[in-house]
Amino acid sequence: MSSLDAIDRQLLAILQSDVSLSIEELAERVGLTKTPCWRRIQKLEKSGIIRRKVALLDAEVLGLPVSVFAQVKTNQHSAEWADSFSNAMADLPEVVDCYRMAGDYDYILRIVVSDVASYDRFYKKLIAHSGISDVASNFAMEQIKSTTQLPIPSGE
Repeated sequence: MSSLDAIDRQLLAILQSDVSLSIEELAERVGLTKTPCWRRIQKLEKSGIIRRKVALLDAEVLGLPVSVFAQVKTNQHSAEWADSFSNAMADLPEVVDCYRMAGDYDYILRIVVSDVASYDRFYKKLIAHSGISDVASNFAMEQIKSTTQLPIPSGE
C-alpha cells in the first residue's frame, strides 16, 4: 500500500510481533511522541490495515495438538449453497481456517482437535452438510512454520 510511510511500516512490524506494547514504548521505538504515534495507529485501524488485536493461544497447551487439513469437494455451486456452507464453517469452532479454492477441491479447512476420535466426530458433522461429495483428510505430522505476521511491503 503506497500510503504507508516508513514509520507506519515500522509500527506495523512491531505491532505484529507484540501488540501489548504501550503507546509510550511504541512511540519511543519509532522515534515519535505519544500523540502522533497514537494517531497513526488509529489511522491504521480506521483504514482496515489493523483489523483487530488478539491473543495468540498455544493449541498444544490447550489440549488441541491435532491439526487436520480437510479438502472438501461439493456438487453444489450456487451462491446460496456457498453462503450456507460458509456460515456452517463459521459456526464450527474446530475450523480455524476455511478457504474457497481453485483446483480439484472446492474448499480447504484447517481443523484443530484433541485427538483422532474428536476429528471423527467433527467429520460426521461436516459430511452431514448436504452437497458435500468428497472430503480428503490430511493429518499434520509436524508444524514447521505458523505465523500471523504478514510481510510489510517496502513501499518502493
